[in-house]
Amino acid sequence: MRDTAVGAGMKHLLLGLAAILPAWSAVSAQQAGDTRVRVGLGAQFQPDFIGAKHSDVAPLFHINIAHGTDVFKFSAPDDSPSISVLSSKGFSFGPAATMQSRRKPSDVGAAVASVPRTFDAGAFAQYLVPGSFRIRAELLKGLNGHHGVLGSVGADKIWRDGDRYVFSIGPRVLFSDGRFERAYFGVTTADSLASGLPSYRAKGGIYGVALASGATYALNERWGLFGFGRYERLVGDAAKSPIIREFGSRNQLSGGLGLNYTFIIRR
Repeated sequence: MRDTAVGAGMKHLLLGLAAILPAWSAVSAQQAGDTRVRVGLGAQFQPDFIGAKHSDVAPLFHINIAHGTDVFKFSAPDDSPSISVLSSKGFSFGPAATMQSRRKPSDVGAAVASVPRTFDAGAFAQYLVPGSFRIRAELLKGLNGHHGVLGSVGADKIWRDGDRYVFSIGPRVLFSDGRFERAYFGVTTADSLASGLPSYRAKGGIYGVALASGATYALNERWGLFGFGRYERLVGDAAKSPIIREFGSRNQLSGGLGLNYTFIIRR
């Protein structure tokens, strides 16, 4: 989902800290009952907020965990952090959460309403053909900030050789309710009087389409590279918003690159 490579990446990092505290040993000495942890750190650029014309550079975090000789589980770079509570024959389901970046009038360059940083929580469902293809859907609710409902449906074609390399690419469709769209794309009467923009009431529906790609490559048993690229195009009522037309951009581009390290936690 959105923001959130920093928010999502930080959440992955925090969830994995408990696994990092015990002592570790060389990856080449792994046994069937051991747990392998891969942590990564890098840099990324991403839009300042939804619909922004400019980008920020921020830290990029990554963490993944595998048990025994299993390969690391596949995840796309724009997945919301999630935990699988039901998994059977390629299908999995569970809670998901992420954060949306805040937007201030000074960020936009016009006197429009602020949108606080928002914590979104909900669920995901996906079907994975190992090493080949994945379909994933998410549905989240803003618990503060925009208070809206948003979601995505996407597919990924996957190429991998165990943990030596993984490459994926696939399309996304992004949708939301009117409350979410009005928070980021609407112009109230008060906003109109203060900013000079025409009043605009955005409705719910599909607000964006995207293409996301991710890759990891092992340099050796310990060290590796990881990165991602994502292009998003605002459509529908979001694209027609006076905020986007006058001060923002329909084109949202993000990407990042980092270095990861793999170690073992003994059973």
